Amino acid sequence: MKKINREISEVEKQVYEVLDTLNISYEVINHEPAHSIAECEDIVKELGNGIHCKNLFLCNRQETEFFLLLVRFDKKFKTAQVSKEINKARLSFAKDEYLMKYLQLLPGAVSPMGLMFDQKKEVNLLIDKDLLMEEKIYFHPCVNTASILMDTKDFLTIFLNHLEYEPIYVEIALE
Repeated sequence: MKKINREISEVEKQVYEVLDTLNISYEVINHEPAHSIAECEDIVKELGNGIHCKNLFLCNRQETEFFLLLVRFDKKFKTAQVSKEINKARLSFAKDEYLMKYLQLLPGAVSPMGLMFDQKKEVNLLIDKDLLMEEKIYFHPCVNTASILMDTKDFLTIFLNHLEYEPIYVEIALE
C-alpha cells in the first residue's frame, strides 16, 4: 500500500487494497477536505498531470433507478440532456441515504471507487465520452481529503472489468 501521512478510514483502505491487488499504479495526493468541484479543481491545477471529474449520483423520479455520472469538471450537467440520451425521464440528484446505501459514500466524497460496494450492481455507471481522451484521471478514494491519480485506461479496463461494470458512455456538451 502507498504511504500516506494521515489516518485513513476502512473504506479508503479497501480502495487501496483493491487497486494494489489489481496491480493498478496510482498516486495518492492528500489535501484539505474538498467539498465541491471548484475546490478539487484548485487542487488539480496545482498538481497537473490529469483531470478531475464531477461524480454525480442521480436517480429517476420514482427513486427506483440510480446512476453515477462521471463528467469532466469543466462541463455543466444538464438533467434534460443526460435524461434524453439514456432515455430516462426526469433524472435528479439522489438522496444522501441512497448514496450511503449503494456506494457507502458521504456527500462531498462521491467517487466511482464506491462502486466496489455495489455488489448487486444497482447503480448504473454513466461516463462522459470526453473522459476517454484523458491519459490520467483523479478520483476521491471514497473520502474528500485525498485524491487518487491513475491512468484512465487502467480505471476503464482493469478496475471496471474487475467490478464487472459496463459503463454507458454519454456525450455532454462543453459550453
